[in-house]
Amino acid sequence: MSAERYEYVPHQLLRRRVRDIASGVEGELMAVINENVSDSAHWEHWVELAYIRDASGREFTTAAANVMAV
Repeated sequence: MSAERYEYVPHQLLRRRVRDIASGVEGELMAVINENVSDSAHWEHWVELAYIRDASGREFTTAAANVMAV
């Protein structure tokens, strides 16, 4: 397994108001990270996760493909 478990990904909507189309929740896109979510030492499973901060200040994640500008 790779020593790095994540890497930041540039995204055109960073620091802008977005909506998670899966949940309908809106907030500010704080980061997009390509993250190794594998629990195995034998294979890697990488996903692009978007970190969104909602109005209460709590951050949540969703698939980066689920993010759209508001």
